[in-house]
Amino acid sequence: MTAVIQTNRVLDCEGLACPMPVVKTKKTMEEIQAGEVLEVRATDKGSISDLQSWASRTGHQYIGLKEANGVFRHFLRKASEHETKTETKYPYVISNEELADRLASGETVCVLDVREPAEYSFARIPGALSIPMGELEEKLGQLQQDQEYYVICRSGSRSDIACQLLVERGFSKVKNVVPGMSGWQGATESDE
Repeated sequence: MTAVIQTNRVLDCEGLACPMPVVKTKKTMEEIQAGEVLEVRATDKGSISDLQSWASRTGHQYIGLKEANGVFRHFLRKASEHETKTETKYPYVISNEELADRLASGETVCVLDVREPAEYSFARIPGALSIPMGELEEKLGQLQQDQEYYVICRSGSRSDIACQLLVERGFSKVKNVVPGMSGWQGATESDE
């Protein structure tokens, strides 16, 4: 027997890519009462790590996830006012243009792409290392803590979260690339 999760509101984010599921969730959480449960329906696989990380950073409770037919149903409980945390942005950023200049100069640059595999497959910065945000914590052993990393995603939101995670785990040379691949004008490569 499957238990029915009681929700107070359902938010449809199907078909939306990062950062929109988090942006819409944040706005909707402001509209509901503390203790109420929001169900967020999304089709972006990255929404799993995005919403879990967002909830953790803001103090809201990520209750769980159900997936069926490519739709991820996220359940979040709104925290009370004294339980919420101020959301912080990673302060060390580099613009797309600055990164493109470093790449063009021949400088050895390590670009860490935290988008989902399909996004990476269709267009990426040549030589970028792919570790999707949802796998980053378990694959930290593949990275060197003293290496400088330029972390990129589609919009700068998921990469912001990744930068914060890396710094929490002892990486000190990390920069968030903004606005990310959505505004990238430099060279790209893709899978054939």
